[in-house]
Amino acid sequence: MTTQTRASGTDGGALRAGTIAAALFAVCLAQIGLAMPATLNGTFQSVFNPSGSELTWISDCSLLPITVMELTFGVLGDLFGRKRLLMGGAFLLAVGELVSGIAPASNVHVLWVGQIIAGLGCAALFPTTLAMLVGGERSHAKRAKMIAVWAAILSTGNFLAPLLSGITATYFSWRDAFFVVLILALGDMVVTGFAAQDSRSPQGRSLDPAGQTTIGLGLFALLFGVIQGTGDGWGNTMVVAAFIVSAVMLVAFVIIELRVPNPLLRVDLFKNRNFALAAGVTVVGMFAFLGTAYAISIRMGPIQGQSSIRTAVAFLLLSGIALPLLPVTHKLMATLAPRWVLGLGFLLMAAGDIWAGQLPIDDATLTSIIVPMGLVGIGFAFAVSAVTATVVETVPHSLAGMASATTSMLRDFGFTLGPAVIGAIATAKATNLLTSGLAGANLSAADSGKAHGILSGGGPIAVLHADSNTTVAGIAHSSLGTAYGLGFTVAGIAALVCAVVAVTLLRGSAEEVAEEFDAATAPAAA
Repeated sequence: MTTQTRASGTDGGALRAGTIAAALFAVCLAQIGLAMPATLNGTFQSVFNPSGSELTWISDCSLLPITVMELTFGVLGDLFGRKRLLMGGAFLLAVGELVSGIAPASNVHVLWVGQIIAGLGCAALFPTTLAMLVGGERSHAKRAKMIAVWAAILSTGNFLAPLLSGITATYFSWRDAFFVVLILALGDMVVTGFAAQDSRSPQGRSLDPAGQTTIGLGLFALLFGVIQGTGDGWGNTMVVAAFIVSAVMLVAFVIIELRVPNPLLRVDLFKNRNFALAAGVTVVGMFAFLGTAYAISIRMGPIQGQSSIRTAVAFLLLSGIALPLLPVTHKLMATLAPRWVLGLGFLLMAAGDIWAGQLPIDDATLTSIIVPMGLVGIGFAFAVSAVTATVVETVPHSLAGMASATTSMLRDFGFTLGPAVIGAIATAKATNLLTSGLAGANLSAADSGKAHGILSGGGPIAVLHADSNTTVAGIAHSSLGTAYGLGFTVAGIAALVCAVVAVTLLRGSAEEVAEEFDAATAPAAA
């Protein structure tokens, strides 16, 4: 068994084929585990009968630990070796998928627990795989190539996830999808143990408990407030308290990171103009992408009642284009400044989302979503590679581990916000439209009271599925269609803003950006 390329195990040696294979297998597997539940939202609605916020939590229970823990896992990999962290992450993913697969239909909370554990596994896999690949390559060209391959394989996981969930849920059982990932995760542990070389980058790195605690509490409180606000009310004491706690914890995180000797996140990274802009674009752009994925899953699943295999088609369009486009993406990144690749990618995403926002909810044909979801998918293929390269290439090679973890955290923070914010906006809009529609529908007192009771307890989707009155169901169907159309439009506007920022404010080649970083952080280093 090969454990190290060098006696020290630190970054800088040539990558071996086994390491590349193990890292790419792991990131693909992590993305499958992360993306798979989204295509099952319609199935989850019928099996668990969740409220709108409970349905959103299924997606965010895996995304939140990824966002919160990626920086810490990046530190652990740098300190103690990335190989063992890769194996540990695969083990956690396997445990989480087991718990999710055996969740009883009467208790959605067990599914939440499983997704949290799986999310912790993915939180270890995402930054570790990227750090293993870029840590062994010193030239900008080779690192850019590794980043492009990593991003394409990550997107391949997005491509495989809907196939797996769609086929199993339609022809077998939705639980089988989780068990397949479980088996693959155990296989990944074996591949990593026998084929991967170890690497680390311990210089200037140490654990930061105070920073991890504050960032974890801050992001959890923010997400809790956004998701629960639509159901419990924005003036609810718990919701208001959540936003206050979030603000206090995030400010405390920044203060702590400025004071500790070896911070979890070097705040001075943001002194670099390109890094700060790329960070913001990453969060907003990835919010737009996963907000789109969430909106199409709700549109085709709970609202239109289409099967998981048909919903999978939309996700294939969103995520399955990246691998065939890899030569084009790599060529664009090699010949154009990052801002032009980013701008093109986000512009295509914006066009697809705005198009999708205009689709009538009664149109359940697959042909209607091909162009809009295809545009978003092509745009995402360009954007995710370019934004990852922009962030990682901004910093010196010695900070590859931190940059990798930061890139993953920013990307997945945007992903976490996607379902939460789009779900909140759409639920609020649908509730208002449904309330107005019920008031003008000349319903009997009994039917009106029943509909309002379901609406207050479970939200608009619950009304659509629980009320047998065709008039009420029709109003709910129309209200939800309009609301999630708005969700697409919001995601499109966010992508358009990213395109404008990327083209007009980002500047320079990767080498020039790295030089700018050195100049900006020289006083801190001194």
